[in-house]
Amino acid sequence: MFCHRASEEGSTILKRRRREKTRSQPFPGAWLDILTRNFQRYSRLSADDRDELRGHIQVFLAEKTFEGAAGLRMTDEIRVTIAAQACLLLLHRKTDYYPGLFSIIVYPHEYVAVHSQRDEMGVVDERQQVRLGETAARGALVLSWDGALRGASDIHDCRNVVFHEFAHQLDAEDGAFDGAPVLPEASMYIAWARILGREFDVLRERVRLRQPSDIDAYGATNSAEFFAVVTECFFQRPRQLRQLHPELYGELKQFYQQDPASAASEG
Repeated sequence: MFCHRASEEGSTILKRRRREKTRSQPFPGAWLDILTRNFQRYSRLSADDRDELRGHIQVFLAEKTFEGAAGLRMTDEIRVTIAAQACLLLLHRKTDYYPGLFSIIVYPHEYVAVHSQRDEMGVVDERQQVRLGETAARGALVLSWDGALRGASDIHDCRNVVFHEFAHQLDAEDGAFDGAPVLPEASMYIAWARILGREFDVLRERVRLRQPSDIDAYGATNSAEFFAVVTECFFQRPRQLRQLHPELYGELKQFYQQDPASAASEG
């Protein structure tokens, strides 16, 4: 048992050193051009946050595999644009860079996936769904390139497929898609469950009554989708979220260790 523990500690130290070395490398000029051109939010970050984000991007791209699907040729533009959005969620936080994720599969456009659902009688219903992205607890994450690029370039659109799918990755780090990611402190779970649970119930009731809501109705699907949807709102429409849902905004601010509403300039 001692040898096993020592081996784990040694592996952790080596991984930390490897990542420090990767972050210390000069950031490629071509990648910086992609960031400034495609990721509108980059220019709005502080100098320290831009520096931290670039380091995260370097580690992320060194450790994750990107694969093109349906004839899409993989390029640095695709890799950097997606990595920038995924790594924005990691700023200011202790991170292991989405440890359950190994591969990002990218389609050129929306794609069709088969969704299977078993009813109470055990009958499996298979339906085709058009999707922009999806994720698994471990292994692969799927995105559409045009959806990822649209989310990066339009910071006023409340939808961002990269934020959404990588929020699912954060949620699943404890092994379950349940809308409760690993929080910095155990004491935070009570308030998290109370506030997000209440907001989720309000959204579900609005959807049931077919009433409009500033939070996407897809968030009423389940607790995991609610967390992913409000993560999109937190980064894309932070001032609106803070104004209309201050306690929810406060929980997300504490989790993500960021306050985008204070820095945002929303039109």
